[in-house]
Amino acid sequence: MFDPEILRMFFQMALAAGLGLFIGFEREYKGKAAGMRTYALVCMGAALFTILSVEAFQQFGTGIQDPARVAAQVVVGIGFIGAGLIFVQRGSVHGLTTAAGLWAVAAVGMTVGVQMYSLAIFSAVLVLLVLWALRKVEGKIRKHDDDYDPI
Repeated sequence: MFDPEILRMFFQMALAAGLGLFIGFEREYKGKAAGMRTYALVCMGAALFTILSVEAFQQFGTGIQDPARVAAQVVVGIGFIGAGLIFVQRGSVHGLTTAAGLWAVAAVGMTVGVQMYSLAIFSAVLVLLVLWALRKVEGKIRKHDDDYDPI
């Protein structure tokens, strides 16, 4: 009924959405500006751009001469989104972790796009651990550091 290649691409998009939701849940739970929807969309978008660049290069050969160029532009685009999330208020930096998380989730999506599923899943788990576990460690460090400077 369906072409196996199409089913593979559907699976890739579903996996990217799931991994983005997985990571975005932590941000949503913490009440951050970018949450589950944003993380899922960034992960899916990065996967889709990667799939398109790889498939176009393989199918048409004359269109995209180097699929890595599309990947590079995804990284630049996510950088612009992330830069828009970072701001300084009363001497304190806000949005830096969210911006870095979006950058990392885009990399997870690109990894799904090139069919490196084990690496994508491992990376998503690692990103979530960094967001969740290191928050607790940072909190303990700040309690013991009177000279803590958030910038």
